[in-house]
Amino acid sequence: MIRHVDVHDLVGRPGTYREVRLAEPIEGLAMPLAEIPADAPVDVELLLESVVEGILVSGRVAGPLKLRCARCLTEFGGDLGVEVRELFAAQPDAEAEEYPLEGDHVNLEPLVRDAVVPELPFSPLCKPDCLGLCERCGGDRNRAECSCPPVTDPRWAGLEALLTSDLLAENPAERNDPDDDEPGPNGP
Repeated sequence: MIRHVDVHDLVGRPGTYREVRLAEPIEGLAMPLAEIPADAPVDVELLLESVVEGILVSGRVAGPLKLRCARCLTEFGGDLGVEVRELFAAQPDAEAEEYPLEGDHVNLEPLVRDAVVPELPFSPLCKPDCLGLCERCGGDRNRAECSCPPVTDPRWAGLEALLTSDLLAENPAERNDPDDDEPGPNGP
């Protein structure tokens, strides 16, 4: 859990700055198919600058990703890095979406959460040409070709029968009619 950072040496001293490096876990950085594991450290490298309005925080937030493919559900890993630049103000303006300066401290967790969660992939793929799962048996089509028979939609059965009869009418040699006097491909 990222802690509050003491900025008493920066408050009210515009022009002063300090670098902060943290590597701590944050719970709840997750979407349905992507997350930064709760036990994995989130690396935070920030520059805290004192400005007239408060403390300007800028830098990079990074962490390891645990992903699940949206097509085949295979788990795989990745990395996430996000640039941040936000103001912590003594009297935050709600319309400007500023973070509150809590006395002589800044709480970096909401900043990290607001920067990371929207950047998590909504529909990650293990590879761009992932074939996904078979819709009938659930087998992973990336590992082997599915052996399920083709599914015929019963709503199209009447059209399929017409197509088959039209093809037979065009090519009588393919018919196997026992009442036919002419020998077919299967004999008389």
